[in-house]
Formats: sequence, C-alpha cells, structure tokens
Amino acid sequence: MKTLNNKAWFLVLPVILSVAFSAIIPLMTIVNYSVQDILGPNQRVFVGTEWFQMVMRDEELHGALYRQMLYSLSVLLIEIPLGILIALTLPAQGWRASLSLVLVALPLLIPWNVVGTIWQIFGRGDIGLLGFALNRAGIDYNYTGDSIDAWVTVLAMDVWHWTPLVVLLCYAGLRAIPDAYYQAARIDGASRWAVFRFIQLPKLRNVLMIAVLLRFMDSFMIYTEPFVLTGGGPGNATTFLSQYLTQKAVGQFDLGPAAAFSLIYFMIILLFCFVLYNWMQRLGTGDKK
Repeated sequence: MKTLNNKAWFLVLPVILSVAFSAIIPLMTIVNYSVQDILGPNQRVFVGTEWFQMVMRDEELHGALYRQMLYSLSVLLIEIPLGILIALTLPAQGWRASLSLVLVALPLLIPWNVVGTIWQIFGRGDIGLLGFALNRAGIDYNYTGDSIDAWVTVLAMDVWHWTPLVVLLCYAGLRAIPDAYYQAARIDGASRWAVFRFIQLPKLRNVLMIAVLLRFMDSFMIYTEPFVLTGGGPGNATTFLSQYLTQKAVGQFDLGPAAAFSLIYFMIILLFCFVLYNWMQRLGTGDKK
C-alpha cells in the first residue's frame, strides 16, 4: 500500500496564500460592494441586484461595450494575419534571424504609458513626424479633434506595440515544424501557398489559439495607452470599458455600480474567451458537431 505524505501540501501553501490575497479576497470584496449602497464608513444598505440593473440600463455602458468589441475585433483581424506574414518572412537561422527577432521585439520592451506618450508626440501636427507628414500630404489629420483620426491612431498604436508578440509566437511555431514535412512537400511539387495552407497553418493552430486569446484579453482590458494618448476623447470616441469603469470608481466614486460593472466586465471577458477557445479548438479538426 502506497504511503501518502500530506506534508507535501505545505509546499503549495505559499501559492494558495498568494492567490487568496491577490485574487480571491479582492474578488469577494467587489462582490460585497456590488450588493450594497455605501453611505459612509459604517453605513451600508443591502440593495441586492439594484446596481446590476442600473448598470445594464446605462446607455454609456452600451456605447463603451460597442466600441470595445469593435476595437478588439479590429485588433485581431489586423494583428493575427500581420503577425503570421512577418513571421513567415523572417530568416530561419543565423545572425540575421537573431537580429530580426531583437528588432521585432523592441516595442514589447516599452512600458504602456511611454507608448502612449510616444504616439502622442508622433501624431502631433506641429512636431510629430506622422502628423506633420500627413498634413503636408494634404490629409487633414488631427487625433485630438477628430473621432475617426483618434480611433485609427489608437488602433495603429496597438498594432505597432503588440503585433511583435504575435510574430514571436508564430515564429516559434514555424521553427518547431519538422523539416520532413517540407521535404515531402518539395517531392510532391507543392506550391508555397499549398505548404502554408496544408502544413504551416495547421501546425500553427495551437500557437494561434494562444495568440488570439492573449491579444483579445489584453485589447479588451486596454486602458493606459488610449488614456495617455487621447484621454478617451474626443468626446467618448476612444473611451473603452476599462476607462468607463475607472470613471465610475475613481472619478464619480460610485463604488456599488463600479463593483457591479466590474463583475459584468469580468464575465464578458470569460464568455468571449470561452467562445474563442472552443471555436479555435474545433477549427480545422473536421468536427461538425
């Protein structure tokens, strides 16, 4: 009979305590705030689902959710294909491959607030290279006054900052494909498109699933870059869900509605990630159920 040593649980005790203090306890605090109306330090009234109902009827929330979904979808549609394309063009080995990977990864090393500051200066019409060049070309570009220009600028900033992550993931997946597949393709006379369609893309499925989930979750929670670049403006053009939540919790100090909205926000992210994960798990497997 095998002897069980329960003392081994003490090895994972630090992890359990860390998760409890960093995740579980704050989550329970938010749940507590979401069902109460805090009138003062020691004055609280139980309101049940009142805050949830109020948040769900909020038109500003609906607008922020629409902008957030459109933004995250645009990020995925641009960064995933672009990341695959760049990864396919990078050298496979040698010093050129190392240099290319270092250059590609440089934007990932820049902090989020610095990225927003860089693009804030980059897009200015008086001293910014992008803004000055577009205005000289006859394009009336002003990301601080035009909602479309602000939207496109925030999207371009995200593509510049985070496409390298997709590139690195895809590059690692491509390098993991055995040479035997390429040798068989050459023997069969397969075209470059056929190699990509039937060898590289199927082998990248798991890597692309990770890339899609990471980029979706990060883009759905984006806050710092657009806040530094546009402050959510002009108007509410670049006010996404995270900024709306911050305005509720910090700007207006509505802790009850902010807590209710944060739980809804959390469930939306979980739901979309669940749908994306299951869709990509079935994609290309021939499962029609």
